Amino acid sequence: MNFRYFSKNGQILPFVDAKISLENIEYQYGFGVYETLKVRNKILYFVKQHVERLLNSARIIGLEHVFLQKQIENFIENLVRKNDILSCNIKVLLIGGKTPNDSLLYIFSLAPLFPDRKLYTKGATTESVIYERFLPKAKTLNMLPSYLFYTHAKSKGHYDALLIDYKNNILEGTRTNFFSVRGTTLFTPPKQKVLNGVTRQTVIYVAKKNGFEIKEEEIPQKKLLGFDGWFLTNTSSKIIPIIQIDNLKLAQIPLELKELMKLYDEFLDKSKGKFEG
Repeated sequence: MNFRYFSKNGQILPFVDAKISLENIEYQYGFGVYETLKVRNKILYFVKQHVERLLNSARIIGLEHVFLQKQIENFIENLVRKNDILSCNIKVLLIGGKTPNDSLLYIFSLAPLFPDRKLYTKGATTESVIYERFLPKAKTLNMLPSYLFYTHAKSKGHYDALLIDYKNNILEGTRTNFFSVRGTTLFTPPKQKVLNGVTRQTVIYVAKKNGFEIKEEEIPQKKLLGFDGWFLTNTSSKIIPIIQIDNLKLAQIPLELKELMKLYDEFLDKSKGKFEG
């Protein structure tokens, strides 16, 4: 896929000119935050919410910069128009500097990620690992542990690894949010302990609008079989049902979860990339 342009501090430049200085110590040390957005059929999804979270992540880690919310939204939209790609992912990197004026904002396109369609009908398998992310509410460049856990899970044929806290409660995936289902009630870990994903936010919105109850509470690993189902959410994959966690297996994907998946797809089609819930 040929992405001809990227954006640096709002200036659209040829992709071949993209570079980061080897002297950029902030980048070397991971002093930055990022977001991944989705473009499907030339519709850019939920740019406002993604930029809000980018700026919130920067505040959490003390990254001072000169960029404004609406300004960043415009930079992203301008690049999407310039590249004129039907479907892609958009990566936004905000890297700190010695002063706010030295901060750097890179925006570029990546090939879209399309999960195996069988995951939606058959369910995914996962494995768990005990690990609590540093500053979990921020989406930072400190991704090495998550990368290692994710690649190990993939090597075993799993969709993702689930992070477990030291009290044996489910937190989230390495790049996903976690939910359990019991009837028409959804259970998800408290947002103070995880990254509040944009898909997580919109799934909760759709669920509430359609009669589901939402409970944010601890989900002990030992009580997983007390639920009818489990699922993961993220920008690229929407809702992925889980059929197995470690050695715990479910017989089937519950009907209520299948209905929620259908409702969420309908919401995405109708939203045209906007969400004000």
